[in-house]
Amino acid sequence: MLIVGTGKRAQRFVNLINKHAEWGINIIGLVDEDADKINNMVHNHKVIGFFKDVPDIIKNNVVDEVMFIVPRSWLSKIEEVMYRCEIEGLKVSVALDLFELKLSKAKYSYLDNFPILTFESTPDQLIRLLIKRLFDIIFSGMALMLLSPVFAIISILIKATSKGNIFFKQQRSSLYGRKFLLYKFRTMVEDAESKLKDLLVYNEMDGPVFKMKDDPRITKVGKYLRKFSIDELPQLWNVFKGDMSLVGPRPPIPAEVERYKPWQRRRLSMRPGITCLWQACGRNKITDFNEWMKLDLEYIDNWSLWLDFKILLRTIPVVLFGIGAK
Repeated sequence: MLIVGTGKRAQRFVNLINKHAEWGINIIGLVDEDADKINNMVHNHKVIGFFKDVPDIIKNNVVDEVMFIVPRSWLSKIEEVMYRCEIEGLKVSVALDLFELKLSKAKYSYLDNFPILTFESTPDQLIRLLIKRLFDIIFSGMALMLLSPVFAIISILIKATSKGNIFFKQQRSSLYGRKFLLYKFRTMVEDAESKLKDLLVYNEMDGPVFKMKDDPRITKVGKYLRKFSIDELPQLWNVFKGDMSLVGPRPPIPAEVERYKPWQRRRLSMRPGITCLWQACGRNKITDFNEWMKLDLEYIDNWSLWLDFKILLRTIPVVLFGIGAK
């Protein structure tokens, strides 16, 4: 292997190769533009020439692969060298850590014949995400059918004890700010939204979300529906439609999203869910909004089907015993 570049990234790569002799990679040397670096040693490997010397180095040595580890500003300079390597049938690699991104992972792909370098900070395990979606459809579809008698009983109780619609419908934000209509069983009085501004002073949650113990707008039936998260059951329809998933960050109100800090907006990069790490960890016991957001980002950064399964299991006792409900 011939390495083009001698900077910190190239030095880090050379050091990595030195540590893994079992990979069987033999570095014949490095090349650079700077004349002062010629004959210098980089982790026991010599800088053997300039860019313009690459054709001669290839000609006079056994070179299987040329690895370009150069700054972004050099990309236009290496094209001719890459073309020469291509003509001679050599394998050419370019280090993709061109940007110092802390979360995103680089991925090279094609759209038809158009090459694309993509940086993603969300799960890209397409097969597993497909399995997640199929599970959502099957589970929510079966649950909607099996729970239809429960839906009927709850609907009668809501209608018999307070004025207003059976269902509470509210616009929420989904993937990257897409809007959708979320469904819940109504647990508050009919004009609850208009009364919110008078209660903001009692908000127990830091940040843009409103949470209040003993909210006076909650009806008697609504109190029990909320305690055991029964009011969330209509969201199974949202899951079936594809607006939501069974597990994912809770869908926020658009007005709340407008007040997010940039790092908090990353929670919108995954489909929202009925339950999440925040709910599995005790829901409203966590009153620090930033802590809630960090739990959502932890879920996104470590997502797997197994993690979804564990969150579903942990949610069961939280719901059954009404832990952290308000």
